[in-house]
Amino acid sequence: MTIAIFLVALIGAIALGIPIAYALLLSGVALMIHLNTFDAQILAQNVIEGANSFPLLAVPFFMLAGEIMNVGGLSKRIVNLALALVGHVRGGLGYVTIIAACLMASLSGSAVADTAALTALLLPMMAKAGHDPRRAGGLIATSGIIAPIIPPSIPFVIFGVTANLSIGKLFMAGIVPGILMGVSIAIAWWLSARREGVVPAPKASGAERFKALRDSTWALVLPVIVLVGLKAGVFTPTEAAVVAAVYALFVATVVYREMTLRQLYGVFVAASKTTAIIMFLVAAAAVSAWLITIANLPAQLIELLRPFMDSPTLLLVILMVVLLLVGMAMDLTPTILILAPVMVPVVKAAGIDPIYFGVLFVINGVIGLVTPPVGTVLNVVAGVGRMKMEHVARGVLPFMAAQLIVLFLLVAFPQLVLAPLNFFYR
Repeated sequence: MTIAIFLVALIGAIALGIPIAYALLLSGVALMIHLNTFDAQILAQNVIEGANSFPLLAVPFFMLAGEIMNVGGLSKRIVNLALALVGHVRGGLGYVTIIAACLMASLSGSAVADTAALTALLLPMMAKAGHDPRRAGGLIATSGIIAPIIPPSIPFVIFGVTANLSIGKLFMAGIVPGILMGVSIAIAWWLSARREGVVPAPKASGAERFKALRDSTWALVLPVIVLVGLKAGVFTPTEAAVVAAVYALFVATVVYREMTLRQLYGVFVAASKTTAIIMFLVAAAAVSAWLITIANLPAQLIELLRPFMDSPTLLLVILMVVLLLVGMAMDLTPTILILAPVMVPVVKAAGIDPIYFGVLFVINGVIGLVTPPVGTVLNVVAGVGRMKMEHVARGVLPFMAAQLIVLFLLVAFPQLVLAPLNFFYR
């Protein structure tokens, strides 16, 4: 009964068009009334405490680093490096997109920021070269969602805080799956590009490649600093976010000199707006998370799923299908905030590594970013690239299928995630 009240209140509020943050608050109030514990002061305290978290400080700083990266020329130089390396092969611009997406993912951790930069830089080039704009838009969209998997990752920060898991371990566990996602998209692009008679660009000379590498070195050093610092215990993920933002600001203003003080104000405003949206969602979800614990909903869900507990793989498949369906109607952040507190106790009870499950959860959620009708990343490509949403949604299908294959390979072979994690934390 308690689960039904929570779901009806939440889904009903969303169906009425109420913003998800307010829907979370309403579902929390509904649970409080049902449990006869309604108290406006407790409600306010949970909202405030939900956002009062040191690890969550990583979110605004990673968002700021991503904005600086796009405005300050770091993204452009990474794209130029990829162009110099593989721009001359058949379908080279597609591989440029994938390589640039993987490199940019290691800088910002934001799918929206990376996708917007890739669309602005590469979609016109791909269309001019003769590639189908729909397929090119789909490729850029699915490449952009690698950003939340390869560290640093804003969704991993939110998942770690919500589920009380190590953010550093989530970061390290995402490296190999993120690379596999890039490889899967590259294979799908290779199959698609063979049917297009696009003439590749001339091969860059050795001098041009060296210049592109030299120009992008400052940008490429950033992920090395973050990952080595985390692995060596020099700083926490939150401190790593500050280092990333300060380093990106230094490179953009002092080294590349492409960002002025006037632009800096706009960058701070853009990062603040996005952070405000995320943090309000987190604060609102704290009420529901507290009441989920009080109402003992995880234990009730464990009882419902008890018949599947003896088969962890089957349980994971069921949870992945549920998350795919939810991801089609809900953005990644609210999905984490609503479902992580409920699902993580279930997988722990089934003997599944929660870090491993967290990686699967976020991969599943980012695939939801390119599935209609919500499809946040699809909207970014359509908006920045001035395309119709349905055209981008059609172009994304073969690449989304490739990423779904990777997801279920990770379900079938957990060591693809656990072996690298154990290597980093042995």
